[in-house]
Amino acid sequence: MRFNNKFDLNLLVALGHLLHLRSVSGAAARMNMTQSAMSNALLRLRTYFDDELLVKIGRKMELTPRAEVLKDSIRDLLVRVDWAIASSTEFDPAQSDRCFKILASDYTLVTLIPRLLARSETLAPGIRFDFLQQVQRPERALERGDVDLLIIPEEFSSKLHPSEVIFEDDFCVIAWSKGKYGKGKLSRQDFASASHVVMRPAIAAQSLETHYLEQRDTSRREDISVYAFTAIPHLITGTDRIATVHRKLAVAAQRSLPIRIIDLPVKLPVLRQRVQWHRYRSNDAGLLWLRNLMREVVAELP
Repeated sequence: MRFNNKFDLNLLVALGHLLHLRSVSGAAARMNMTQSAMSNALLRLRTYFDDELLVKIGRKMELTPRAEVLKDSIRDLLVRVDWAIASSTEFDPAQSDRCFKILASDYTLVTLIPRLLARSETLAPGIRFDFLQQVQRPERALERGDVDLLIIPEEFSSKLHPSEVIFEDDFCVIAWSKGKYGKGKLSRQDFASASHVVMRPAIAAQSLETHYLEQRDTSRREDISVYAFTAIPHLITGTDRIATVHRKLAVAAQRSLPIRIIDLPVKLPVLRQRVQWHRYRSNDAGLLWLRNLMREVVAELP
């Protein structure tokens, strides 16, 4: 098919892979083409755009400025076409073998997801899930079609795509039950002077509770930093360190670790966890089913 009798639309797919992979051989393999056929496609694209698009710098292929401008637009167009063709107004969970790709933190994986998997196994035994870790600018994963859903805090969700609050949680302090803070109340002075374990998220320069604490002029000694929420309860156990975590995570960790849950000496806003999807997929029957299942499961969370 040709556009304006000049551009072969079949080259769009090749262009999308070339710009994303920055490799002729990689793009050829992705499209089940020979490398020479892909090289020919690149030559035609260079002629049409009057630009090299991909240039070799050292041992790597890099995008030209024109290609950088084209990259996201071409990808978004291809994703939209793919969804338009693949989307269906019907979805039978009992018969489906669809794989849902979801970007979520390890906090979500130990709170919401176990119940979701248990329920889906009963209702949709053929359904598969691929959970991906959080990244910078998670909305781009949606726009590239790399994921079906994001489950992220409200503060990190994009205004460009629809979302809904799936559950809420508050923050609390955890401490080793046999340590210095194993008994009694925790004062603001205790909180400020204690050694803290904190989480450094991939999607922001600081964690949400750090941002909230700074807004309230509450300081703390951040002596240990980690990349996973679920590691924190293990790292304070056996020490006099404390940590500020989501209460649902604390309750889950308390089932297997000797930790104490303590109220914060300062009131923080409630965490509002959102599920977000691409604006072009609001009528995706499979995602509608999955989001509804999440709502049902959330009602059972402690």
